[in-house]
Amino acid sequence: MPPPPGPPGPTPPEHGQRHRDGPPRTAGGHGGAYAPDREVPLGGYAALTAGFATGLGFFALGLRKSGRRLPERVPPWDLLVLGTAVYKTSRLVSKSKVAGFVRAPFTRRTEELGAGEVMDEPHGHGARRAVGDLLACPFCLSVWAAGALVCSYAAAPRPTRLLTSGLTAVAISDWLQYAWSFTRDRVEG
Repeated sequence: MPPPPGPPGPTPPEHGQRHRDGPPRTAGGHGGAYAPDREVPLGGYAALTAGFATGLGFFALGLRKSGRRLPERVPPWDLLVLGTAVYKTSRLVSKSKVAGFVRAPFTRRTEELGAGEVMDEPHGHGARRAVGDLLACPFCLSVWAAGALVCSYAAAPRPTRLLTSGLTAVAISDWLQYAWSFTRDRVEG
């Protein structure tokens, strides 16, 4: 039985063939089966994941060698503040106009969203594209922010509480700004 017809448009290249605008559109030895209609930098994702895991491993070893122990538990209030700080950190890095210099080597601006936020799209190929995907996605970046803030909390809880409280205050302020704007717009018609 023949396969169902594909989407309209040009047929994606087979594994190893070049797409009209450059490098192969597949990564690894997956023969284009993973995402035949677009480039997915699986090797870059694997490298980022390995780097993240290695960083956590080195942190754990360093903490152990220093004689410090991991906290037995994280109090609910600290968890709430950490979670809000992770949210705000990932939004600041991935969406704020001011942090565009961090994303610029890996992304291109596609849209102004308002409230100081922008939409960036990853560009490039391979590892560069993988980093662009990470930096343009607040959900993806939140894992990295959580890793950094939780490690900081384990190593130095008091300064981390201060930092995360500041980020939480900014997140609360953002929501108050949105509430004010919504209320003003409703009242003024």
